[in-house]
Amino acid sequence: MPERMESESRKLLSRLQATLAEAGEGQERLDRITHLIADSMGVDVCSIYLFRDADTLELCATEGLNPEAVHQTRMKTGEGLVGRVAKHGRVINTADAPSTRGFRYMPETGEEVFSSFLGVPIQRLGQIQGVLVIQSKEARELSEDELYAVEVVAMVIAEMAELGAFVGEGEALRAPHKNQVMLKGGVAQEGAASGHVWLHEPRVVISNPVADDPVVERTRLDEAVDDLRISVDQMLSTAGPKEGEQVEVLEAYRMFANSKGWLRRMHADIDRGLSAEAAVEKEQTTARARMSQVPDAYLRDRLHDLDDLSNRLLRLLTGQGKETGAEMPADPILVARNIGPAELLDYGRSLKGIILEEGSVGSHATIVARALAIPLVIHASGITTEALNGDAVLVDGEQGIIHLRPDDQVHSAFRDKLAMQAKAQERYASIRDEPAETQCGTVVRLDMNAGLMADLPSLESSGASGVGLFRTELQFLTRSKVPRRGELAALYARVMDAADGKRVCFRTLDIGSDKVLPYMKPQDEPNPALGWRAIRVGLDKPGVMRMQLQALIRASNGRPLSVMFPFVAQLEEFTQARDMLLHEMDSEKALGHLVPEKLEIGAMLETPSLAFAPRRFFEIADFVSIGGNDLKQFFFAADRENERVRRRYDTLNVSFLSFLEQIVTRCAAMETPVSFCGEDAGRPVEALAFAAMGLRALSMRPASIGPVKHLLRRSDLREVRAVVNEARANGAMTVRPALMDFLSSRG
Repeated sequence: MPERMESESRKLLSRLQATLAEAGEGQERLDRITHLIADSMGVDVCSIYLFRDADTLELCATEGLNPEAVHQTRMKTGEGLVGRVAKHGRVINTADAPSTRGFRYMPETGEEVFSSFLGVPIQRLGQIQGVLVIQSKEARELSEDELYAVEVVAMVIAEMAELGAFVGEGEALRAPHKNQVMLKGGVAQEGAASGHVWLHEPRVVISNPVADDPVVERTRLDEAVDDLRISVDQMLSTAGPKEGEQVEVLEAYRMFANSKGWLRRMHADIDRGLSAEAAVEKEQTTARARMSQVPDAYLRDRLHDLDDLSNRLLRLLTGQGKETGAEMPADPILVARNIGPAELLDYGRSLKGIILEEGSVGSHATIVARALAIPLVIHASGITTEALNGDAVLVDGEQGIIHLRPDDQVHSAFRDKLAMQAKAQERYASIRDEPAETQCGTVVRLDMNAGLMADLPSLESSGASGVGLFRTELQFLTRSKVPRRGELAALYARVMDAADGKRVCFRTLDIGSDKVLPYMKPQDEPNPALGWRAIRVGLDKPGVMRMQLQALIRASNGRPLSVMFPFVAQLEEFTQARDMLLHEMDSEKALGHLVPEKLEIGAMLETPSLAFAPRRFFEIADFVSIGGNDLKQFFFAADRENERVRRRYDTLNVSFLSFLEQIVTRCAAMETPVSFCGEDAGRPVEALAFAAMGLRALSMRPASIGPVKHLLRRSDLREVRAVVNEARANGAMTVRPALMDFLSSRG
């Protein structure tokens, strides 16, 4: 780029910085900015539109449009050219605005005389705050250099907004981090919690987006990049010789750290007037924008690597590490973009709740949160931007709602809700040692799900009959390499010791789909939920499964052992896995090791195909556990990660209940014990319906056992079954309304 253009760019940014440094209220600052940009670029109009709420943009300042339209002109996201820029986060640069797709004329602004239009999103790290607009009477597209200047200015405006540059009386922007905010996310782990924000990775604050001396900034950047490369090299040198796949990931990571293109782009940004920090963040914003557009999972991961490297580089440049000196509150609610299982386990049960900006209902973090019984809300868009350490926050895990900095009225209502839950728990505690026996004399076995040693104390406190599902993958997910057989045997032995004679059903390694091991080569599958996972991995790569089966046999030390295989789709898979376990039993016996006095071998019925397996399957399976989460998504062909479709289908749908009834009938005919395991088992109304359909064993999270037992003990399954049958006979799509009316009539 010519030196003249570089100088003009730096000049514009310097003038902008000086303008923002001047005293004045929020509106005055915005008015000065629009005047400065229009004057510096020689255009007729410069306007700033900002979000007033999640869906509404408002004209907050303008140079060139009708001043009376300020704070009067509003539009929804996606409406008009400005709304399209805000919705998609993409630049619109056109010489003929009226003929451009999506154009909407706003008569109160007087913009009909302006032909050309440039709209640039005002955003910081993918969080769009508004739109910066340039307009001219002359019909022309702005040049690449002019576009760059406007993009940089928009980024600086977003940065200054983060620092509160527009706050004051009559402010145009909300005062950041002071107002009450309610966010809606997705439910990943139910429960409610009240506490204070603890940021997993405090955001880096850039106080100097503009710099006067590009030579100094280049030097600062180069030195920080050198330090970054050294740290990546150190990670590689300590990776270990046997961790080949991990080394491949780190090598890709190092490739990005040494990317000449990455460094060249940041140098160019500095030459145009940005500080080293702002240049890094500009590249980071670009990477995040690309991440949302790339369908390929592998490429998204690589862009995530670049995003992570940018974070590391920013911390080197600013000296702002993760340790900010802030003290973790006594009632921490963890807030993060995302978090790995090992990091979450480090926090342990100290957390009252978790809020993630990303995440998924089947992610590693969700698995750990469920094991720790910590309320978790995912897909909470904007939470890491809004929240600061120490902010009061309420987490409603049942509804997926977050109240950040709630007012007294909301706080009071939430306290009442928590008090009601605590009172209910006291009521449940009184029946802890009582059986889940219905009014008609039917006893339903209630087991708990677990995955960590930390879960086992809940076996006694919850009143569970045993552990219906012990997830063994967590010990694999939280390590950088495959755990040793001896380590697993010791862990499984401690689990059985803690169970103190109660039955523990160990599910073999359930990986793949959304549970990818850190040291496992990622499989680029178009539909991983239907791909190479669980028993399929175990049978194709039998080494790890054999090692795990040996560990389980040795851990039993002669005690009874229950093992079930996940995601079995056909008889042959079960017979192969069963034969493998029986072979390991014979081998251990030949070695002189104690083998279980009683061995139960079962399967998880998570695919509809297994319900129609040959009679032989039900003859040789010692038990069947219905994996409700997966079975429901395959039955309805509705991805449980997709909020749009998963909530469309009700567990109490007549078709699904009838399918469960068929499974129960088939198992009963062969005298094969059957249970239901999953989130729905822990919902009292659903659990009651399952019991009415003939299920006599349910496995759920420990906190659900009390509520489920309470409802079962007050119900007559014959009456419930009659309600279900009547709803089916009347052609109802779901039995939920009829069942709720029935329960309501019984108080």
